[in-house]
Amino acid sequence: MTAREAPSRILIAVGGNAIHPGDIRGTPEEQVELAARTGESLLPILMRERNQIVITHGNGPVVGKILMRQTLARDRVAPMSLDICVAHSQGGIAYLLMQALENALRKAGSPRHVVCLLTQVEVDPDDPAFVSPSKPIGYFYDENDALEVQATLGWTMREDAGRGWRLVVPSPEPRHIADISLVQAVLESGAVAIAGGGGGIPVVRAPDGTRRGLAAVIDKDLSSALMAKVLGLDALFILTAVPRVSIHFGTAREKPLAKVTVDDLRAYQREGHFAAGSMGPKVEAAARFVEETGKLAVIAHLDEAQAAVCGDAGTRVYPAPA
Repeated sequence: MTAREAPSRILIAVGGNAIHPGDIRGTPEEQVELAARTGESLLPILMRERNQIVITHGNGPVVGKILMRQTLARDRVAPMSLDICVAHSQGGIAYLLMQALENALRKAGSPRHVVCLLTQVEVDPDDPAFVSPSKPIGYFYDENDALEVQATLGWTMREDAGRGWRLVVPSPEPRHIADISLVQAVLESGAVAIAGGGGGIPVVRAPDGTRRGLAAVIDKDLSSALMAKVLGLDALFILTAVPRVSIHFGTAREKPLAKVTVDDLRAYQREGHFAAGSMGPKVEAAARFVEETGKLAVIAHLDEAQAAVCGDAGTRVYPAPA
């Protein structure tokens, strides 16, 4: 596929660990630098004429740090509920991305605008996730520190895919992207839309139409797949910190997947190849989008964004043959 043949209406989901890896302190300077790198990676895509682009982003490392900050200051500052923490992370990360993308565009001579939309996502208040927290966020701890944090702060800590222990919180299924028509309006204006950050702010809607927040973090990739489907976009690109999805990951039999049908991907999933705390949600989101739309999903490295859009990088997930 050439750049000319690349899909023109796309959603790009940027992973939280790709824009805020766990090996940094998270200083403002580091965050600005990482956002700038993201802008450089996405610039060739943003420069294409007459395309429509939605960008979503993760918030796992950042929202965990927000929780830790307010926990440490809880005796002096009233803590915020988790939905408000998600909103804070959504706005802060989107600000950095919006500025970085527009800076990259201006340096390239493009007047294109980038718009950030604070996004609520409706969930079911009776979702089983609320009684079985599973979404890992924030810092990695060794086992001893994790058990101490659990005992002193009351957090639910769980081992995460062999990488350490992390705080886990409820992660309900996204059911409805609130005010999705506003995202469509931004696309039709020619601007790039940043929306659904961190999976969206989890809310529940009452029969009278009013909403209230819930203490949860929605999976960014599942919300991205739903948003791309509702908007009728041509393709879903999930950009992360690895170049391809692999089976037998971390073993001598590891095999990266370049092209795979959704049926084969589901078979690998049932065999247990994709850890719930790492590649699992990305694979599930890609599979859902392809199954429900008959269109293309790609999982690729953030640094290879342009190549992924043009068909030269990443794991490409296709509909099952008729």
